[in-house]
Amino acid sequence: MSSALEGLRREFGGDIVEPGAADYEAARRSVLVSGSPGYVLRPKDVGDVQAGVRFAAAAGLALAVRGGGHGFAGFGTNDGGVVIDLGGLADVEVVGGERHIVRIGGGATWGRVADVLGPHGLAISSGDTRSVGVGGLTLSGGIGWKVRRYGLALDAVVAAEVVTADGEVVRAGADEHPELFWAIRGGGGNFGIVTAFEFAAHRTTDVHFGRLAFPAAEAAAVLQGWAEHLRTAPDELTSIASFANPFAGGPAAPVEIQVAFDGDDPAAAARAIDPIRGLGTVIADDVALRPYAELLVEGMTPPPGIRMLARGAFVDQRSVAEVLRILAETGASAGSPFISVRAVGGAAARVPADATAYAHRRAELMFVTTTVGPEPVVEAARPALEVIWARLAPHVGGAYANFLSSATEEDVAAVYPAGTYERLAALKRRYDPENLFAGNHNVRPR
Repeated sequence: MSSALEGLRREFGGDIVEPGAADYEAARRSVLVSGSPGYVLRPKDVGDVQAGVRFAAAAGLALAVRGGGHGFAGFGTNDGGVVIDLGGLADVEVVGGERHIVRIGGGATWGRVADVLGPHGLAISSGDTRSVGVGGLTLSGGIGWKVRRYGLALDAVVAAEVVTADGEVVRAGADEHPELFWAIRGGGGNFGIVTAFEFAAHRTTDVHFGRLAFPAAEAAAVLQGWAEHLRTAPDELTSIASFANPFAGGPAAPVEIQVAFDGDDPAAAARAIDPIRGLGTVIADDVALRPYAELLVEGMTPPPGIRMLARGAFVDQRSVAEVLRILAETGASAGSPFISVRAVGGAAARVPADATAYAHRRAELMFVTTTVGPEPVVEAARPALEVIWARLAPHVGGAYANFLSSATEEDVAAVYPAGTYERLAALKRRYDPENLFAGNHNVRPR
């Protein structure tokens, strides 16, 4: 341990934050979870990342990798181990060319990306929160406001710079380390630390975006009509339905349908959105033409002691009606979790199922239940949540890793179906045989 630490201090050019340091209290936390790591490393360049990986391996310490730090499961910190915080590797460079290539550091956030690309008239299909990290979101999917038109964030990745478990740097793309390239697009942080991504951006315009609100009493009908419309709506329309918001009345809270029409033609936007307006009694409507960067909201940092328990699943077409019926009934009951349902499909569904390690291409919806509160409140809600999920279980499948607050074996099996897991496990044996990168929805070396 002492020799490994001496080597780190010689090789590492960034900051090494240890317990007792002035900034340790802030450094030990990810956004949603607090830990007590032995060392928080803040690399300045790729060489520092290599040094950090080699140190963790040589010292036999658990390794956590932090991008934006928003992971519900707290993968951005640990207890007693090493955290490599990529916040210093956040450059966003528009390389250009016919494919509008953009090189993005592994520690960049989507807000920074949107701000840099906006003046160039470019965008990348990403999540919906400014402070969320590019790395964490992309490696496990990337479902956002352009998903139905341009696919997942990982679908736009054309290459990545990866520091592997042996501390080497490799470039993964279609022609170099193609199997690693397949694995990092959906396999999470299991295979290395991505210090830079190359994305193919697309030309963008302002978009029609906003919320349509309906009375809670109309939830069942609005949700069913909304899902049916999205089934045939143009790819330009992406939408999220949210209800039972505990901060807006719980069961009495309005049903909010957020819509994003990816285009600036008002007539086309109206044709896509008006059928949703006709589903019930519209009590609020703020849809307007906005720059794409404005769609990304600021992330919330809960106060100390507040916990978020999130769980989600995918729904295929045959189960949509029944799942929405159960969710509407749940949302109308006292003590309901906050429920959010996202329409997927479109461009994301047209990518071949085996093209990436993201395994849920054919889903029509993805939904999440979220319970927020002090630890005792969240724990007290668990039995009721288990009853809800027992009702849903026969009708749903899979899980979206970015919206899970746990990482049990059952979670991993839901994120990675058997065939995908086996292929990932074989690659894990090649690139990380000692499972150094275990702080994730972990694929063990076969």
